[in-house]
Amino acid sequence: MSSSRNLDLRWNEATQKFEYGANVFGPLPEHRRLDAIRASLLDPQCSGPDPVYSIVMDVGREEHKGELERRNLLFGVVSYPAGRLGREPVRSQGHIHKISAHSGWSAPELFEIWDGTAIIYAQESTSDDPGRCLAVTALPGDRVVVPPGWAHCVINANPHERMIFAACCDRDYGFVYDGVRARGGLAWFPILDENGGIRWESNPRYRSSCLEEHKARAYPELGLSDTSIYDQFAQAPESLQWVSEPSLFATVWRSFEL
Repeated sequence: MSSSRNLDLRWNEATQKFEYGANVFGPLPEHRRLDAIRASLLDPQCSGPDPVYSIVMDVGREEHKGELERRNLLFGVVSYPAGRLGREPVRSQGHIHKISAHSGWSAPELFEIWDGTAIIYAQESTSDDPGRCLAVTALPGDRVVVPPGWAHCVINANPHERMIFAACCDRDYGFVYDGVRARGGLAWFPILDENGGIRWESNPRYRSSCLEEHKARAYPELGLSDTSIYDQFAQAPESLQWVSEPSLFATVWRSFEL
């Protein structure tokens, strides 16, 4: 697995753990079990990889630990296996970020794909009307930003290979699953076809909606550079402050395009 130039950690397939390089801190992985996400799947009784994914939250270089804490920023890395969950690809269950006590906002999230192919799916709401629904395909090196308050999940788009991504989020993170679970998932289910491609099936527990699909883009309006997100933090920590203080870009979020 490739790693960020300034964040040396790698997935070990044999041990099912992340290995940390010199001067890199991080915890043992939390393994998300299949039983924990069944309520949001198209077929809650399906079989598939278990654990569905493995996550390490609060990773970084020792020299940056104090700065990350001071800025209420957190880096995490997630590994998804190859395979499928019934008719669906391997994916997370979907959630909204809780309101952060220090900012008063449901924080945005900045994703960066390291290996494989990902789809970040997001919708404006988990109410009867999901609002805008978007599916963004991202390749290694691509970044995707989910704006404040949007429900979202991450999908391994290729059932034949492992997918690994990094994310920058608010240190005061928390996940709200109630709306997603109440409707048996998000507004659209990704379905694997016979060739391993993905089509989409709407969730009848929501009002009718349209799904927009596109590839990852650059985000000049958020000041993202061409370097990896951890490199950008290392070089200019203030440039990612909007992740934990979304009010800095309050006007941008009003008409934001994933």
